[in-house]
Amino acid sequence: MRALLAVIGIGAALASGAAAQTRFPDMAPGAMSPEQKSMYDAIMSGPRHSMEGPFNAWLRSPVLGTRLQAVGEYLRFNTTVPHKLNEFAILITAVEWHSGFEWYAHHPLALKAGLEPEVAEQLRQGKRPAGMTDDETVVYDCVTQLHRQHQVGDNTFGKAKALLGEQGVMDLIALVGYYDVVSMTLNVAKVQPPASAGPTLEPPAMP
Repeated sequence: MRALLAVIGIGAALASGAAAQTRFPDMAPGAMSPEQKSMYDAIMSGPRHSMEGPFNAWLRSPVLGTRLQAVGEYLRFNTTVPHKLNEFAILITAVEWHSGFEWYAHHPLALKAGLEPEVAEQLRQGKRPAGMTDDETVVYDCVTQLHRQHQVGDNTFGKAKALLGEQGVMDLIALVGYYDVVSMTLNVAKVQPPASAGPTLEPPAMP
């Protein structure tokens, strides 16, 4: 059964049209070490059911990858941060890192969770979105300050704590850190969205 799921998972990734990972080529389950196969099985049997994104690159360090993907599973599916705000924070992080694949993967999830398309589009264009709700504004300010000032001001922290509680603030901080690692991996691995993707983010030019 696991072998069948493995074949299905690889086929689904190919059918999605996702760009090939040239720096870290896709690995077939049969070519994986026991540690890599354990990580692969945990992802494919969990809520993601896909090796798209950073996970193929993380297979190169499977103990690290296993621990990272477990943190990500909590932050995606069990966090105390409301779903819309969680996805909004992921999009903000994608923009900060110019991660086109991360935007492509989470933009539809954010819209489905209730983020207004106009807010998302202005964010994609590098603008501070007009028309954000009060809770979106708190999250935008908190996440943006973390990325740009590497700190959160007292006023913003107070609003975030009132909105999310202490656990929610910690979950939001961890979300930013986790998706920083995800975006860095995607950028270094040159994982790009499929050619059929709509407007996304362009990677910065390298010398």
